[in-house]
Amino acid sequence: MADPAPALILDTGWTTTATPPGAWATPADIAPDGVEWLPAIMPGTVAGALAAAGRWSLDAPTPLHDRDHWYRCRLTARGRRRLIFEGLATVAEVFLDGRPILTSRSMFLTHAVEVELSGDAELAIVFRSLAAHLELVRPKRARWRTALIPDQRLRAVRTTLLGHMPGWCPAVDVIGPWRPIRLVDPTDPAFVVRDLAARYDGIDGRLTARLDVASCSPPPAAALVCAGRRAPFRADGDGALVADLVLPGIAPWWPNGLGEPTLHDVAAEIDGRVVPLGRTGFRTLSVDRDADGCGFGLVVNGVPVFARGTVWTPSDPVGLPGDRGAHAADLERLAAAGLNMIRIAGIGAYETPAFHDLCDERGILVWQDLMFANFDYPSDPDFTALGRAETEQVLARLALSPSLAVVCGGSEITQQAAMTGLPPAAWAHPLFDEVLPKLVAARRPDVAWVRSTPDGGAMPFVVDVGVGHYYGVGAYRRPLDDARRARVRFAAECLAFAHVPDEATLDEGLAVPFVHHPRWKDRVPRDPGAAWDFEDVRCHYEAEIFGPTVPALRLEDPARARDVARATTAHVVESTFAEWRRPGSPTRGALVFLHRDLRFGAGWGFVDAAGRPKSSWYALARAALPLALLLADEGVNGLDCHLANETATPVAGRLELAALADGRLPVASGARDVEVPARGSLSFAATELFGAFFDTTRAYRFGPPAHDLTHARLVAADGRVLAEAFHVPGGRSLERHDLGLTARLDGGPGAWELVIGCTRAALSVAIDDPAFEPADSGFHLAPGERRVRLARRPTTAPEATPQGRVRALNGRDGAGYRL
Repeated sequence: MADPAPALILDTGWTTTATPPGAWATPADIAPDGVEWLPAIMPGTVAGALAAAGRWSLDAPTPLHDRDHWYRCRLTARGRRRLIFEGLATVAEVFLDGRPILTSRSMFLTHAVEVELSGDAELAIVFRSLAAHLELVRPKRARWRTALIPDQRLRAVRTTLLGHMPGWCPAVDVIGPWRPIRLVDPTDPAFVVRDLAARYDGIDGRLTARLDVASCSPPPAAALVCAGRRAPFRADGDGALVADLVLPGIAPWWPNGLGEPTLHDVAAEIDGRVVPLGRTGFRTLSVDRDADGCGFGLVVNGVPVFARGTVWTPSDPVGLPGDRGAHAADLERLAAAGLNMIRIAGIGAYETPAFHDLCDERGILVWQDLMFANFDYPSDPDFTALGRAETEQVLARLALSPSLAVVCGGSEITQQAAMTGLPPAAWAHPLFDEVLPKLVAARRPDVAWVRSTPDGGAMPFVVDVGVGHYYGVGAYRRPLDDARRARVRFAAECLAFAHVPDEATLDEGLAVPFVHHPRWKDRVPRDPGAAWDFEDVRCHYEAEIFGPTVPALRLEDPARARDVARATTAHVVESTFAEWRRPGSPTRGALVFLHRDLRFGAGWGFVDAAGRPKSSWYALARAALPLALLLADEGVNGLDCHLANETATPVAGRLELAALADGRLPVASGARDVEVPARGSLSFAATELFGAFFDTTRAYRFGPPAHDLTHARLVAADGRVLAEAFHVPGGRSLERHDLGLTARLDGGPGAWELVIGCTRAALSVAIDDPAFEPADSGFHLAPGERRVRLARRPTTAPEATPQGRVRALNGRDGAGYRL
């Protein structure tokens, strides 16, 4: 549990150096000459410090695990203090004035050490060589080996797998004090928070707290305070103070898009002093298994949630920053896109309170993997104790967090066992079957527990039972309609492709020929041992969607080929999510893999390494809107129009549907006034709107095609387009046409808008502006105009104005814009 006492963050005056393994046993052995001490970044990593000094590069990372790394600084204080180490990666020893005070064997544990200071002192930390440590590791023989991590001994070490998984993550050796070191006066205030819990029954909230108070007689006057109400603390039989506060009719916390993520401050009043304990929200959460018992869907405050979001990756894999500023832009963009869940996967690292605060504020549900993945982990008492201790600390840090929705034992553990041919009886592990689920149930009974992802069914990797990793559309190159045929229940991972960044990012970080250059291919993710990579996967779908001429295009017109690549992944993402979100679909959630690239290139990230959204991100945002209009091709049954409204209020408007010939001439059309109920849906066949038969899906093929595009939109009474969708019968084409494309700027600083128009339907309309980020890009545009907001990028000068170009994949013409 967080220490409520004011803290001094020890983030200045640190230096670092490296030595051969075991060269120095203690700070007393430090040679005055012969080594170079560099300024250290605190909190931070050795790689980050070296990169700041120009000694290390993410483009060509040099190994660091073969050395011991020392940190030291001076601190000045008097009296009893508590030193808190929030994260030491990984095998570390801490010394105060040459005296050992701590040994740590886990990157994921927080340690607190009581010390007595008498003025000036030296604090020193040595991070022992992981390579040397692994030579001493002798765990019991594993029942299976994973191909994703070459060094199998890492299964016995509590450290991140970032940097240890070739093929998708650069070889970043994570070493150092990656989380803050704090100096706390333990007498100010003189209590420690042992337990905090927030519960909600659908009407009333309830807060409980337990404080361990330093010896004092009589006990202090104390109260638990929240939302304008208070409850006194009382002494229990163990000498602690406990309080139970009931909050009648408290405003609940809602996930993004379903309502307001209302938060309430929590504090303790101790002898007239207010001590903040954090913030919380009140909500219920349950898991709906569907009528057949095979589903997995989250229900929050009694409302089913279609969970959609991303698998999280750090914005900076070198320094692993955890402050609010490091995460705000990514999480604000995620919430603005209509997404409502993020998964912290077991292949990475735990995030900081600042990250979870942002998720609480923006209504972003958190799927929290514990940091276990792929391995057959040891089951000895020492390893089990480490796993239990780290989980206890995670749950304590997140005790009040309403965004925490799922705690999962890890990633692909059960799957690895099953795929190596072991029988179900051999998949068991006491840590994931007994220790951790009991701990989660006791500390956070209001969250869902999942043993491992994927999990469910006769084989854990099937997707029509429980939680799956869905790569049927993607790595396994199944047809796009496999997204329906597979009957996905919940995809904790899906839609991994080599997503191509925009031109500005390529110019900045990877200005080499598209596809064929060795540096380009080096940045494309792949599974170890596979004869293909994820660019091959994307190229497969390029040919499926646009025809067999795409490979020639890469040779003859690389710039256009890149546009085809971007349009392909956008189309796959948008069409797959439309399938999963339609009424009648069994799918209750999908998290794309991954959130952000770790370096420049065509990586799995939906956001590139420069922080710019890719075409697939914009497609995901369009597919995730709380008010959605979806078109479903039902073959000979025609085209269905679905309206889904996840908001708390009904939405009224006019549903319009038009089939266009040559992208501009209506050959069939219809409309009706509708009201989509709050948190409900409506569905119509296209023929209901047209009032007569029309072959919208070109299933019957009576004669030549009568149309090449179907456009649906929901229009408000004031003319605003509330939602829209497009359907291209017969597949996409690489033909180009004169579209009458125009672009002009409107508004002014802080409120720039780009007005884009066309006289013939423009498909995959892309906006290129190095200085301003569009609210949408890669969209389709029916004849007429559309406004798109432009926001200044973080690196853009304040006096800059938008300047760029608009183009469409099916257009001969483009349009520039500037003041």
